[in-house]
Amino acid sequence: QVQLVESGGGLVQAGASLRLSCAASGRTFSSYYMGWFRQAPGKERDFVAAISAGGSTTKYADSVKGRFTISRDNAKNTVYLQMNSLKPEDTAEYYCAALFGRGRAIPVVASSYPYWGQGTQVTVSS
Repeated sequence: QVQLVESGGGLVQAGASLRLSCAASGRTFSSYYMGWFRQAPGKERDFVAAISAGGSTTKYADSVKGRFTISRDNAKNTVYLQMNSLKPEDTAEYYCAALFGRGRAIPVVASSYPYWGQGTQVTVSS
């Protein structure tokens, strides 16, 4: 089992950047797929980005490609989401998620991930 704690959210203006962090507990972090999802009020939880256990493969939602970058530091048990050129439509609660496993396609559906953090709010003003 893994516990996740997100940080780095905040209120920024359109065009600014933020870096979210997700710190994981446990000694097998390097065996987990890690994903970032977001949920705006009244909407479903949407996929943002995910990274393979070793960090060599990433996936992004079309809406964030070219602006967001997911990365991980397995020595620090941390996954990051660098968000550049933020837009008001990026406003949401951002969640980190984990799925144990290797050797398959990176999951992009929220229901595939059993472990979740508490979320961090990102608000982008116009």
